[in-house]
Amino acid sequence: MVALTVAAGLALGAAGCGGNGDKKPDTPASASKTSGSQPSAQEGQSKAPLAELNGPDGLLLQITSADRDSGGFITVNGVMKNDGDKSVVIPVALRGDETEILRHGTSLGGATLVDSQAKKRYYVLRDTDGRPLTTTDFGTLDAGQTLPVFMQFPAPPTTTSEVTIQLPTFASGTIKISG
Repeated sequence: MVALTVAAGLALGAAGCGGNGDKKPDTPASASKTSGSQPSAQEGQSKAPLAELNGPDGLLLQITSADRDSGGFITVNGVMKNDGDKSVVIPVALRGDETEILRHGTSLGGATLVDSQAKKRYYVLRDTDGRPLTTTDFGTLDAGQTLPVFMQFPAPPTTTSEVTIQLPTFASGTIKISG
């Protein structure tokens, strides 16, 4: 599921935000749930997260990579985890409050990257239909369950190597950009 999500994010970035109309990549049914203690292949098995953002009701967002590509985008990958002891509905507030994003359901569309050096804020990219280039259609996470996530942003200047990631209802965190 992680590999498919990353591949979908990179494919959307390579397409220059053209999008193909799909809301999210197809995933096999066997990949729908993961144990909270097993690292994903994306995490490199032993690689520590770039940042951990604490959210409401025991939710934790671990940022595992922030890769700059040659097309002028940054793809941020991570894992949303329910560290609590009961099921949690992922808050709809994560999608932000922009009218265009609201029309497309739950997502991480409210995420931003802040470049304090250049004093600029970067919002999640959207495809030609206005859908945010992030993981979408969230529901409930059971205790200990994880969900791979991605967000794609315009890249700050190449001289910027660190940004602050912000997500509604979560603490902020500083991440290093690769590439």
